[in-house]
Amino acid sequence: MNAMDTATIRKGHVTYHRDVIQGGEEWLAARCGLLTASEVKLILTPTLKVASNDKERAHLYELLAQRISGYVEPHYVGDDMLRGHEDEIEARNLYGKHVADIRDGGFVTNNRHGFTIGYSPDGLIGDGGLFEAKSRRQKYQVQTIVEHVATGAATIPAEYLLQCQTGLLVCEDRQWLDFASYCGGMPMCVIRVWPDEQIQEAIINAAGEFERRLSERWEEWRAAMASDAILIPTKRKLYEEMF
Repeated sequence: MNAMDTATIRKGHVTYHRDVIQGGEEWLAARCGLLTASEVKLILTPTLKVASNDKERAHLYELLAQRISGYVEPHYVGDDMLRGHEDEIEARNLYGKHVADIRDGGFVTNNRHGFTIGYSPDGLIGDGGLFEAKSRRQKYQVQTIVEHVATGAATIPAEYLLQCQTGLLVCEDRQWLDFASYCGGMPMCVIRVWPDEQIQEAIINAAGEFERRLSERWEEWRAAMASDAILIPTKRKLYEEMF
C-alpha cells in the first residue's frame, strides 16, 4: 500500500488526515480552534499588513471560544453553498478526466512556525501538487478567463490568493497548486499557482501575531474564571432544528 493511502501521514511538521471528509464531524473536530487557510484573509490585508479590525477580532474570539469549549457552532448552509459544493465535485471530476489523477485531500496541518495552521485541499495530485476548486458565477468566470488567462498573466483572482498561498505553506512538501475556476455551462479554467515567498512570510508573521493575541485573551479568560466574579455554569442545548 502506498503510504499516502493510509489514514494519517506525518511528514516532518506536516500531518495529512486523509480520511477526514470536509464538513463532517471529524473535519470539524480536526480544525476546532485552528486558524485555517480559508480564514487567513481575516487576519491579513490585501496589502499584506496585519489586520486590526472587527472581522479579525471576531475571528479571534470565535477560535478562542472553540479552544475553550472544544465545540464548533453550526453555520447556516444556504443555496449558494450547496451549489458551490456540487460544482466543486464536478470540477474535481473534470480535472481528473482531462488533466491528472486526483485523490482526496482530507485535512492537513503544519506546526513548523510555533503554532498550528490548517488547510483543507480539494484534492492531492501526484506527489507534488494540490487542487483547489471554486464555484463562480458566470460574470466572474468570464472576467477570470479574460483577465487571468487571455492576457497570459497566469494569476488567480485576488480574493483566493491568500488561501492558495496558505495551502502551499501548510503543505510544504508539495510544490504547486492547480486552481480551478468552475461555472456550469462555461469553460473551466485551471491556473497553476507556485509558492510566493513574500506572501508566505507575511502569512507567517500575521498568524504568529494572531496566535500571540489569542494566547493573551485566553490568559485573561483563565484569570476571570479564577476570580470572585459571578460566573454560573450552564449546559449547552443543541437546537438542530434551527439549522
